[in-house]
Amino acid sequence: MGWVSLSLDSKDLALTVCFASMYAVLSTIPLFPVIGVVGKAFTVAVIIAPLVGLIIGPQRGALAASIGGFIGWSLAPQYGVLLQLSFVPGAATALCSGYLYNDKWKTLLIIYFLLFSAFAFYPTIGPMWLYPPFVWFHFLGLFFLISWAKLKTLKVSSNHSRITELSFRVGVISLIATLFGHAVGGLIFEATSPIFFPNVDWRGLWQSLIFLYPLERSIVVFISILIGAPLIKALRTHGFEVGGK
Repeated sequence: MGWVSLSLDSKDLALTVCFASMYAVLSTIPLFPVIGVVGKAFTVAVIIAPLVGLIIGPQRGALAASIGGFIGWSLAPQYGVLLQLSFVPGAATALCSGYLYNDKWKTLLIIYFLLFSAFAFYPTIGPMWLYPPFVWFHFLGLFFLISWAKLKTLKVSSNHSRITELSFRVGVISLIATLFGHAVGGLIFEATSPIFFPNVDWRGLWQSLIFLYPLERSIVVFISILIGAPLIKALRTHGFEVGGK
């Protein structure tokens, strides 16, 4: 399967529709507010975005997150910080997690690095110009992605090693994917700010978020592990091809 090809049979279409519906509903439920933009909020959908790509594959996951995210924004536009483009970070997260689960990490590393660089060094307002410490958590994500070939082979010695190893893998994938989505969302926010958010105090914004966004992303990872690891194990037990392979 290539990076841009997508063929849907009836089973794939049903899965995509089901996950898009679930994603749309969760996109209307606020989780925590967006600092710096009054009235906007991250929704519960941000938690399941990595799992969507993990379970039904990168392209179908991205499609489900795109459709569901756009419908969710249409139903609850007050929560979409990126307005009509609010679905894009979730779709990027699902795409990233799906490709990483299928071990397509080398190309993903290049894309992540380019997107992160564009976000971090965005002219005049990027965090690397105004407050470089802001990006420390992204460097952690890039480190894990660079180390993916070794991390995926780690073995855990315990009586529950299979679920422990699966939890570790789901956690690392979710961390990388949610940071990937964060970089995409941050870049869109920077690019659209002259039109929609002209009065942002960028230095103050980066300083105020330096520990908050890592906390938010860590919550996403923690819940992804709690939900994803047992769910994937159960799906495998019943013969479901996790990852859209």
